[in-house]
Amino acid sequence: MANSNLTSAKKAKNDEFYTQYHDIEKEVAAYLEFNPDVFRDKTILLPCDDPEWSNFTKFFAQNFEKFGLKKLISTSYAVESKKYKTAYQPTLFETESPEFDAEKTRVNGKIFELTRDKTGDKKIDIEDLEWRYLEGDGDFRSAEIKKLRDEADIIVTNPPFSLFREFLAWILKADKQFLIIGNMGAVIYKEIFPLIKDNRLWLGVTRNGTGSMWFRIGDGMPIKTGQKTDTSGVRYQTVGNTAWFTNIDHGRRHQSIPLMTQADVIKFGTKKPFDKYENYNAIDVPLVKYIPSDYDGVMGVPISFLGKYNPEQFEIIWQASGNSYANMPKELLKIVNFIPNVPGAEGAGQGVGVVGGKKVYSRILIKRKDKKGDRK
Repeated sequence: MANSNLTSAKKAKNDEFYTQYHDIEKEVAAYLEFNPDVFRDKTILLPCDDPEWSNFTKFFAQNFEKFGLKKLISTSYAVESKKYKTAYQPTLFETESPEFDAEKTRVNGKIFELTRDKTGDKKIDIEDLEWRYLEGDGDFRSAEIKKLRDEADIIVTNPPFSLFREFLAWILKADKQFLIIGNMGAVIYKEIFPLIKDNRLWLGVTRNGTGSMWFRIGDGMPIKTGQKTDTSGVRYQTVGNTAWFTNIDHGRRHQSIPLMTQADVIKFGTKKPFDKYENYNAIDVPLVKYIPSDYDGVMGVPISFLGKYNPEQFEIIWQASGNSYANMPKELLKIVNFIPNVPGAEGAGQGVGVVGGKKVYSRILIKRKDKKGDRK
């Protein structure tokens, strides 16, 4: 059901999912543990946000001094530019401000900035945020927001699901560090997978592929299956296969996956030898825990492997998913000895691995780097 909710969100541009504070706190803590100075003297941009009630804004504003930030910038998207806007009402924070404009509040985005102790209480936190209306509606593709992107060092947000590819390309074009939320299925996109293969992008620390990540949704959003309401009437939507995507290093990337020998995998797990693909020179490994420690050839593993991927332990060759073979570099085609037009792989899924005449669900093709270190 969670996956169907995500699909519906994409089709309807139902993208107003707001991340909960504890999910942000849990993810960011892992980067700070690996590098306590990861945010020090950095300008952080939170685009596609609603700063007045965004947990991203609240989290980084409250930790401004602790993280040693240089500047925090958060922008919102104008209500008239959103699909769901019937329940919109400006907050007291906005209406009681001298900056308030009854027309601009609906057609202009807003920008919040934090750089100094405005209140004079000798600390910099959420009370010191200063705001104004943007010239435009706050669309991240506008020249106004691109300028803010270029100023920032790190971009953090939960972008609209329907615009994930475009948003990531927008970040990478400016060569920025980032921490964003997206659908786990994006790892096999032709624009994204080569970045993962080349270690220019990887998954974050916390992943919620079972639908356990709940997002707050706006009051104007339609009521759907897979929602819940708290005691104060705030609604939440669960979205399956969500994951953090980043190019900021963290400790999980350097933890090796514990492996068993082929004999032990067969004895305690599969109860049979590994199947071989009919169109790739590789074996099919159905679960990450079944990756054998003593097989040095190419293996096809589930995409969940990327959540445990250690680039010092494994090399990513390519993927066996859809028509991915069409984009595979020639030198890699030779490594995996791909055979096109194998029975069972007809149609749009021709590039998937085939076992016993049947397609195998999306796989990542890998090889071990360490041939001895963690064998049992």
